[in-house]
Amino acid sequence: MNNSFDKYQKRRLRSSYLSVIISIALVLFLVGLLGLIVLKTNSITKHFKEKVAITVFLNDNAKDKDVESLQAELKKAEYAKTVTYISKDEAAKIYSADIGENFLEFLGENPLKNAIDISLKSEFVTPEIMAGIEKELVLRNIVSEVTYDKPLIELLSKNINRLSFWMLVFSALFTLIAIVLINGSIRLSVYSKRFTIKTMQMVGATKSFIRGPFIWQSVKLGIVGALVSIAGLLAFISYLNKNIPELELFSDINILGIVFLGIIGLGILITWLSTFFATQRFLNLRSDELYY
Repeated sequence: MNNSFDKYQKRRLRSSYLSVIISIALVLFLVGLLGLIVLKTNSITKHFKEKVAITVFLNDNAKDKDVESLQAELKKAEYAKTVTYISKDEAAKIYSADIGENFLEFLGENPLKNAIDISLKSEFVTPEIMAGIEKELVLRNIVSEVTYDKPLIELLSKNINRLSFWMLVFSALFTLIAIVLINGSIRLSVYSKRFTIKTMQMVGATKSFIRGPFIWQSVKLGIVGALVSIAGLLAFISYLNKNIPELELFSDINILGIVFLGIIGLGILITWLSTFFATQRFLNLRSDELYY
């Protein structure tokens, strides 16, 4: 009978530990992901900004040597990341592939123009700088028109700082929620042993002696939960890096190190504090109050 009861208690204890580890791992995974996004905001912003391009349409009568001279000049410009020449024939093929039919058969001639696509460095993607670049290029004799997505540039400029601010606020809020959730799991775990705590206290054990094993056990669960969350985060980062290599998520080891150490530190700190205050509460209760 006693063996059956002991087995039941052990299964219950393992189940309790497992639920605490899962709770900690899930919460720390989300906190770590938010932390990584906040720290990698500059890289993510740079990635999206460098997708913006200025297209310079050339006059039909532009001479080859003038076009080559303009290309060479643009490649040396401090704002240019890449410079790509697209002939009107290439543009026609691209457009035909996009619409799914050869539009030249209907028109009889190619109405498109030769063009140069300029991909900008991220620090130059602002409405003011791009307006200045447009004004400079449109003055060239061989340039017919200069175009870029002005609404998108204005949207990026207005919202990037706002997004960074709200990401920080949201991260702080989510960290608070994480503390509450993990604290709840730890309190439930300690609550199930409240009678053991009171019995030890009644036979003369000091509060620090009673708290020690509970805190150490919870800290171990916090470390295990943190390591599980780090493993999940690494798997998720690997998936993102494979599908969006431009984000370069593995390029900065220092940022990853900060995030992972932060996850472990947060796991230890929350479990330590939660267990300390939970055990302290039951140590301060009278025996008859343990039933409520």
